[in-house]
Amino acid sequence: MKIDFDLRQLEIFCQVVRHRSFSEAAKAVHLAQASVSERIAGLEKMVGAPLLDRRGRRVVPTKTGEVLYARALRLLEMKQDTCQELEDFLGIRRGEILLGASTIPGEYILPSQIQLFRESYPGVSVRMKIGDTRDITAEVLEGNLELGVVGSKSRDKNLSYQELWEDELIVAVPASHRWAGKKSVPWEDLREEPLILRESGSGTLKILENHLEKLPGKSLEHLNPVAVLGSSTAVKEGIKAGLGVSIISSRAVQAEVESGLLKALKLGGLSIRRRFYLVLNRQRALSPLAKAFARFLREQVKKA
Repeated sequence: MKIDFDLRQLEIFCQVVRHRSFSEAAKAVHLAQASVSERIAGLEKMVGAPLLDRRGRRVVPTKTGEVLYARALRLLEMKQDTCQELEDFLGIRRGEILLGASTIPGEYILPSQIQLFRESYPGVSVRMKIGDTRDITAEVLEGNLELGVVGSKSRDKNLSYQELWEDELIVAVPASHRWAGKKSVPWEDLREEPLILRESGSGTLKILENHLEKLPGKSLEHLNPVAVLGSSTAVKEGIKAGLGVSIISSRAVQAEVESGLLKALKLGGLSIRRRFYLVLNRQRALSPLAKAFARFLREQVKKA
């Protein structure tokens, strides 16, 4: 039998190799696991040799599979490049943008920006993944996301960063808290106060730690953390429930402060400010739509 295959088969095969799992590959290509297994079996039958070794729950390529995987990646990259060139030439304004964002920009800034963008590009949809800064940066580096918006920089030379919006960290307390009538709270007063922190990997925690490293006698080690929560929403609910106070983005609590549910205080006269950055992979060319969205975000910042 003459060996032949289509690009969809190769895409599925590459996802299985990349994820080392049929179930994870099925999620990535939006197919049932049985359908993925059937496609791989058909490809192996056509090639006339096993392409994958099933080792318990892990799947690894055979020697033949390694050869096909290397060539398949090049073919799929050529397909993507060709599609991008055609989109540029034809001026097509439809498709999907794969975007990642850390919690604060993802939940409190980008939804409105996406809506404004779609007023000019109504045929475009945006798929946005929200995670901590470390995870989103890794996804951009791996090529799973074209664009990321995060709250701190990595030192990886394969990534480029462009400044977008500014943010400030404040102390958020319940409206019934004894500090609610104050405008600021000294750092020393936080030592015995129950404190809610974000998880390791979040941009908020990293910026706070980096800032405190420069200040003698000020460290998170001297505080009283009672909980580490995985999202700003969880932190806010914890504050409202009386679990503790938190050092959090002013953007995250803006609605609660305006409604009177929470109070925002300066931290001991300190100004802990940060930028949110557009992060790109230097090694990968952006699709025309991703380029347009990146340009749109930069223009919005200039207008602000």
